Amino acid sequence: MRITRWVAGLVPLAAAAAVVLGAEEPVLAEDRGPVDLGALFVGAHPDDESSLLSTFGRWKAEHGVRTGVVTITRGEGGGNAAGPEEGPELGRIREAEERRAVAAAGITEVFNLDKADFYYTVSSPLTRRAWGHEDTLGRLVRLVRQTRPEIVVTMDPAPTPGNHGNHQYSGRLAVEAYRAAADPGAYPEQISREGLRPWAVSKIFITGTSGERKLGPSCVDSLPAGSYGVWSGVAAPGGGTWAQVERKAQREYVSQGWAGFPDVPTDPAKLGCDYFTEVVSRVPGAASMLEGAILPGALPPRTGLSVEVDRFAVVAGASLKVRVTATADRVLPDAKAVVSAPPGWTVSGRGHLGTVVAGRPATTEFTVTVPAGAQPGRVRLPIELSSMDRRGAGAAVVEVTAPVRAEQQALPQVSEFRDWARGAGAPALADLVPPVLTLPSGGARDIDVHVVNHGTTAQSGTVEMALPKGFAADTQSKPFEGLAPGATTTVRFAVRNTDATMPTGMKGGDYAYSITTRPQSGPASTSKQALELVPTTTITQASAPPVVDGVAGPGEYTGRELDLSTRWEGSDCESAADCSATARLSWHGDTLHALVKVTDDKLGSTLATADCKRHWRTDSVEITLDPRGRSENTSSTFKLAALPVTTEGPACALRDADNHQGSATGVRVASKVSQPYTGYTVEVAIPLSALPGAVDPANLGLNVLVYDSDTRDKTGQTRIGWSTWGGVQGDPYRWGRAVLGGFPAPPERPATPPALPLVALSSVDSPQSVEQAVRTGVPLGGSAASRSSARVVLARVTGSTVDVQLVVTGAGRANVFVLDRAGSIVGKQVLDVRPGAPLLGIGLTGTPARVVVGFQDPNGGTAASVFERI
Repeated sequence: MRITRWVAGLVPLAAAAAVVLGAEEPVLAEDRGPVDLGALFVGAHPDDESSLLSTFGRWKAEHGVRTGVVTITRGEGGGNAAGPEEGPELGRIREAEERRAVAAAGITEVFNLDKADFYYTVSSPLTRRAWGHEDTLGRLVRLVRQTRPEIVVTMDPAPTPGNHGNHQYSGRLAVEAYRAAADPGAYPEQISREGLRPWAVSKIFITGTSGERKLGPSCVDSLPAGSYGVWSGVAAPGGGTWAQVERKAQREYVSQGWAGFPDVPTDPAKLGCDYFTEVVSRVPGAASMLEGAILPGALPPRTGLSVEVDRFAVVAGASLKVRVTATADRVLPDAKAVVSAPPGWTVSGRGHLGTVVAGRPATTEFTVTVPAGAQPGRVRLPIELSSMDRRGAGAAVVEVTAPVRAEQQALPQVSEFRDWARGAGAPALADLVPPVLTLPSGGARDIDVHVVNHGTTAQSGTVEMALPKGFAADTQSKPFEGLAPGATTTVRFAVRNTDATMPTGMKGGDYAYSITTRPQSGPASTSKQALELVPTTTITQASAPPVVDGVAGPGEYTGRELDLSTRWEGSDCESAADCSATARLSWHGDTLHALVKVTDDKLGSTLATADCKRHWRTDSVEITLDPRGRSENTSSTFKLAALPVTTEGPACALRDADNHQGSATGVRVASKVSQPYTGYTVEVAIPLSALPGAVDPANLGLNVLVYDSDTRDKTGQTRIGWSTWGGVQGDPYRWGRAVLGGFPAPPERPATPPALPLVALSSVDSPQSVEQAVRTGVPLGGSAASRSSARVVLARVTGSTVDVQLVVTGAGRANVFVLDRAGSIVGKQVLDVRPGAPLLGIGLTGTPARVVVGFQDPNGGTAASVFERI
């Protein structure tokens, strides 16, 4: 991207009495060098970094660390508590909020990758499909190579329940970029054509820890090896704590309803830590996150320590290779490496590396042997790198596993994540998600148990299930035979819930059980698994089509009433009068009918019908349907949002975060709101033909959720429902199951491909991003630099118009903005351009101060320029 800053200049355009923006000969500023960051945060949406601002602020104030933020989307698919804007216009607002917020932590660079925030999903695979893997990773790799951070911090990449799929995928991209940015064979055109160089980030961290979370300064103590805490109770410059600075910054996210966030405690002893877990490191230093990467350790700065193992999983009695590589920017004399291991383990190998000089990595290899009696589990092997009397630390992590091990089948998204973690060189992340499967209350399912032979000889044996009370299998034990070394086989059990009175959802939680493998030779092994129960119901046929009027007429709903009063997110209901609900369902013909009665003490914000799909900000009902009961994510489901009242008056119903957002074709809705207000009733009729696939009458995925707001600021406080889990609105496998009694099974039909709302604000259409690009020299949107540009050389104000003269050096699209002194847009024109000097007349809505141009060529390359009064 060509970055230019034009000091104001003008030759006569037309009117002699015009006001000129500037009065000197235009001067092209020197191209700025790459931004040199100390740390880079990689997130999916504006505000993803918000809970870490105390850490980044401390790093800046105490160590001068310059942190940048990568935000892959601008949050165009989120809610808006401040106004009606959505899509790109909401993205513009959220970008401004983010820039104001991170400034409190001394962060001045926010880089957007221009991908679309389409809706809330818990699916990383769906996010990958929406964003495009190679393009998004390439943009991130380019930014890493341009900004050269020593440390990268990112989000949890695992599909833990409720974890946003966009968050998961941003974490994955960051981990992949850590390796790709250092590899000259990855995205080689960035090196050969764009003049960038490979860049090796020193450390990468994900947020969170498996250790105990504490309050006060001791929150940094007693954490597992590889985990770190940064306390927010430290005093910040100007008074108060960093936690208070962070909270003030978070209130900038007004569109997300955060302006009313309460104050944090003033007593530092009641403030906690931000937690981080190291994924991988290229440098020695374990005393702090910054040691060896930004802060000097005992060894010289830019000393590298890379550790690789030839296998992550190893059986007792076996050996593995540990390869240690040292690098240095200055001479590292008499370098040695030492690998430590637990008692009983043996380490052999010559650790002498000799003199390490710049450009000549030194490598040594060790053989580590696991004792025959070693117990399964993670083992950390500390690595010491020394030079003369200086020492630095690193580590390798391996997992001792039983020769033959079995576990229940993983959920599709969990299985996919495990494959990714191993392929991305981060196998230690693979087990971040506890194994769990759902089962209908009183129902049954087949469970495949995967048996893996990690040993060196073929094995036969048995697999046993030890189920908890209330569950039974078709048999307790099943055999496996002739399992070759390194091979996997599957043993299938039919499991049923024998006690339909057991609590479902969050009330029941995980029902733990174990799977034991008994091979003919070698030790038995046991793995811990879990089952979860989801509620079930039978939906009966109505004798006549129910009238959609918000009232349960005689014979319209004869089935069992569903209790929707269990909280799944947000604050607890203070009482049944505060928030509780029931639902009744029936079917007639090809239509599903639902009547939801909500008891509520305060009516939230009244939204316009056009806002119906962003229902979670106020009192509303959501009905979710999974046609076959087996969807991995909501893109193959039907989700209907209904508001009991709108600014226009009547109830509304629109689809959200499903196979096709927006208009709910064929759906009818009505409501009754009590006067005086004690709640409301919503009734809907949903044609089953509108679902994205043919219904399975014996296994319809169903959930009914209620959103409760007790404020008028377009924010919700409590979420209750039928099948209740955190993030359940995005997790079809945790929805309840319904049988449509007597409903004739329709013929199969191809599932409708999802229509994702992938409209995003482009950085060339963001004056904030364009001005940053001019200031920093880093191209827009993670793109390559364009060889062409569109820049302003002349600007003159005449009345309510500004005449702008461009000089265009190549074909493309120019986004021309006129800004006032506060940076607000007071004029704009977007046009396709060709080489030449087009003259524009741009209408004004305020007092102009400068002109900003974002340019993109047909190949996606960008350029940015600013014309301003000096």
